[in-house]
Amino acid sequence: MTSEAPKTKFIFVTGGVVSSLGKGITGASLGVLLQSQGYSVTIQKFDPYLNLDPGTMSPYQHGEVFVTDDGCETDLDLGHYERFLNENMTRANNITSGMIYQRVLNKERRGDYLGNTVQIIPHVTNEIKDQILAPLKHKHYDIVITEIGGTIGDIESLPFIEAIRQFQFENKDDSLHMHLTLVPYLTSSGEFKTKPTQHSVKELRSVGITPDVIVCRSLMPLTTDIKNKIALFCDVSNDAVISAVDVDSIYDVPLALKNEGLDDVVAKKLSITTKPQALDEWSSFVDVLHDHQLPVMKIALVGKYVNYSDCYLSVVEAVRHACIQEKVKLKIEWVDSEKLNDDNYVGYLSGADAILVPGGFGERGVEGKILASKFARENKIPYLGLCLGMHIASIDIARHILGHTDAHSSEFKKDSNYPVIALLEEQNNVSNMGGTMRLGSYPCKVIKNTLLEASYQSDEIHERHRHRYEFNNAYREEFENAGVIFSGVSPDESLVEVIELTDHPFFLACQFHPEFKSRPTNAHPLFTKYIEKVKTEALLNKSATV
Repeated sequence: MTSEAPKTKFIFVTGGVVSSLGKGITGASLGVLLQSQGYSVTIQKFDPYLNLDPGTMSPYQHGEVFVTDDGCETDLDLGHYERFLNENMTRANNITSGMIYQRVLNKERRGDYLGNTVQIIPHVTNEIKDQILAPLKHKHYDIVITEIGGTIGDIESLPFIEAIRQFQFENKDDSLHMHLTLVPYLTSSGEFKTKPTQHSVKELRSVGITPDVIVCRSLMPLTTDIKNKIALFCDVSNDAVISAVDVDSIYDVPLALKNEGLDDVVAKKLSITTKPQALDEWSSFVDVLHDHQLPVMKIALVGKYVNYSDCYLSVVEAVRHACIQEKVKLKIEWVDSEKLNDDNYVGYLSGADAILVPGGFGERGVEGKILASKFARENKIPYLGLCLGMHIASIDIARHILGHTDAHSSEFKKDSNYPVIALLEEQNNVSNMGGTMRLGSYPCKVIKNTLLEASYQSDEIHERHRHRYEFNNAYREEFENAGVIFSGVSPDESLVEVIELTDHPFFLACQFHPEFKSRPTNAHPLFTKYIEKVKTEALLNKSATV
């Protein structure tokens, strides 16, 4: 006779006063602390916007688009969730208003509501409540953390707030509400101001929710008197007012919240047991992260969104994870590809230990990226190309090694005489932009005795994709004759997944996005091999100049 699984507990995370307080990082950090207690945890993001997903949004508005194994384009917070919890998320972990309304309207068209008038309450709120439970349909979790995007008081988030109010009422003993607010510190008078927090909680209570825990973002640690004042005015216990001071890195947050006793407060309120946990592996990672005695590696990240680093969030974190594993300090040199031209690209790139060209869409800045690939290839500087970065490398090779000066991608030049990158046949008749690319995890056959095999130590890998265009097979033989190795291909060998150069210390470009699977304490093997080679080459170069 098998024992029954423990009842799932639910934690809801909202924010007030201002946006971008760090609800996602706080929720993920709490997840780390609860995981350290032995509990299985998953996290959801409920976004109030009407888009079905962020796939068609400008990166300037929403940062990078994260992709799950099952092919869902999601908010970048899902990347934080996966990295912090070391747990793969699914489409059940990211819900938007657009998804909710689409489901409700589909049910109305089918007649599922039996002729009733379809309304926000109960139909929309019921759909939202169903999605709170969605992660549990295929796997049991001890704790589900649900983050509500936006700020309390936003019109578009009201259906979500009402839904969690109902859900908490229906699951009183198994639910907890955590509210993030800003507590400004006025340096001129040397005092904290709690009024914004009081008003934010008042706004939350006006829709029927009283928070159990208040996490207060501030520049300085809250004093005991300030904590007691917030507790008194907001009807929470004194120990449930948590000071969340600005820290040097997002990876410091779990340790900071641990020191504030957040996991103990949550466990007590949810009636679950806790035991002392040191978070040794996480602490060791953070210690290396802050070790300023390590040798510095300068990675030139060449892209067109370099003034908004959230557009390349997973890439930067994956490189950081690998650097920490290899005991080196990361310094990103942000290079705007639009500024690169034949006259200046050497000056922009010559100080870098390595070059990385990430994914992207659109023609803007492409010629500068091609020059970055050319510079790395000709100067034997380690090069890693991701998705578009593989297309860029292919165009560079076609132009500057094979001599096809008009070589291009048909994404950017439809009438190119040498379309080395071309649209997939099944993409030719696609008219809708959202959710129609090659998305999610696909297998890749690894060719023996290649850099790819040395990185993964496996003959087959699975990586996530987000693209429409592929290497044009019409030119494979010509590329191979020029010394290009197609080290990764689809299982049927019809699609090129990875290219390498034989006469280069590290020149590798892949069609997939390995950055999505890197973890703080488990760096991705491809990034690790890249940084290992960067470190070796940089130290060799430095010793040669002594």
